[in-house]
Amino acid sequence: MHFYGTQAINEQGHLTIGGVDTIELAQTYGTPLFVYDTALIRNRARGFIDTFKEYGVKAQVAYASKAFACIAAYQLAEQENLSLDVVSGGELFTAIKAGFPADRIHFHGNNKSVLELQLAFDTKIGCIVVDNFYEIELLKQISEERIQSMNVLIRVTPGVEAHTHDFITTGQADSKFGFDLNNGQADAALLALKGHEYLHVLGMHCHIGSQIFETDGFSLAADKLMKKMAMWKEEQQFECTVLNLGGGFGIRYTEEDTPLEPHVYVAETIKTVKEKCVEFDLAMPEIWIEPGRSLVGDAGTSLYTVGSTKTVPGVREYIAIDGGMSDNIRPALYDAKYEAVIANKVTAEKDAVYTVAGKLCESGDKLMIDAPLQQAEAGDILAMFCTGAYGYSMASNYNRVARPAVVFVENGQHQLVIARESYEHIVANDLPLALVKA
Repeated sequence: MHFYGTQAINEQGHLTIGGVDTIELAQTYGTPLFVYDTALIRNRARGFIDTFKEYGVKAQVAYASKAFACIAAYQLAEQENLSLDVVSGGELFTAIKAGFPADRIHFHGNNKSVLELQLAFDTKIGCIVVDNFYEIELLKQISEERIQSMNVLIRVTPGVEAHTHDFITTGQADSKFGFDLNNGQADAALLALKGHEYLHVLGMHCHIGSQIFETDGFSLAADKLMKKMAMWKEEQQFECTVLNLGGGFGIRYTEEDTPLEPHVYVAETIKTVKEKCVEFDLAMPEIWIEPGRSLVGDAGTSLYTVGSTKTVPGVREYIAIDGGMSDNIRPALYDAKYEAVIANKVTAEKDAVYTVAGKLCESGDKLMIDAPLQQAEAGDILAMFCTGAYGYSMASNYNRVARPAVVFVENGQHQLVIARESYEHIVANDLPLALVKA
């Protein structure tokens, strides 16, 4: 089997993560349960940051926290000297509660509300990534009323399509995000912001997609953005000091995936930017990137308890687990593929093929289809790998199913970082009927 991070097998034949027996974790915290290998997250973060240092390039590596957000995750990011990418008032508020340094927070999103922008000003965050002309006017109004400065980046769509799923490709021209780089919108955005008393343009931002396994897309995007930087320098007498190339670095979900190591993405990006600086006679900008999935995706493992089984003769064998699309919507939404093991039988041969069904009342609630696994029976613990990104963060209470607990493990220690929801949590915001029946 392929091990991720600190995963191993102990003397009992059980899967361990961070030196902790997953069966012990399931017994202690219950299932479904998200388990995060924090040592793997730390190593990934250092892989990005250290490569920039090695090349002597000023940079910020911002954790794209939409992948997985909670107070402890933000505090871990701060420990590793990451910056932070937030996309809502809720993520920003969580970062504030975590004590994350405000000057390293970047606020993204295509429809930030007035209240969200006011919160960004209240907390004096490091940067707002401007997405549209409506937002420019809001920022002007808020900054002038407050007599308060704010750094901004202009988000652009460079017309680069990543080799990925159509639903998660965002760098093309037809996108809800950003100003088109090629039709004059980006130029108009710069003119609307340049010289404003309180809004200070640092440079440009783009994001070309997700789960990307090559560097060509990033290099092409960098080329396009730097050509525009050269034009702005010549025609507008404006020099960008920051180039943000976003995230989208892929991870291994199955043996079909062939991701690159963090240092490869960074090294190739630096090479392209340096070449373009020479070609266009530009000063080397500060480079920002925004890894999310690549920091936490394969650091997360979901533990489930196997319940019922079903045989469709000559067609399929089903095993049902105590979670499903309520804690991992990606298989239903993206046809996402995963690998798994029976955590208490890891050393046994995978001589069975099961479709892993969730407990939600939807026929499409299947986490894995025809997956090779060890022989399973009720009470076994299924460990599904690489669920650390967009699992818990996209979880719901569909069917009034409670969201799972989340634990961090490292060096033989384990800590609860998000408590399991109770039924009382689910009804906490419900109010009784007050309307009078006619």
